[in-house]
Amino acid sequence: MPDEVHISSLVVHATPKRLERIEAVIALMPGARVYGSSPNGKLVVTLDADSADQMLARVSAIQRTDGVLSAALVYQYADTVEAMNEEIPDAD
Repeated sequence: MPDEVHISSLVVHATPKRLERIEAVIALMPGARVYGSSPNGKLVVTLDADSADQMLARVSAIQRTDGVLSAALVYQYADTVEAMNEEIPDAD
């Protein structure tokens, strides 16, 4: 089975008073990055993983984090590492 790359983005809605702690917990997860947050408790998060199972485990971990009200998947993409590294020629 070829190596895979899985990329997802989520909108996480958290309790505003726990926002900083939740942001820190997510930032410590492998392949996770918090791109921004709002004072009302919403965070924009991206996740990278090597398999669908790994991605599911990371999304579930975010959903189970104390103070997280919801974590909604916005985008998901998966492909082989070979296809992701394929050079695409410039169009004329």
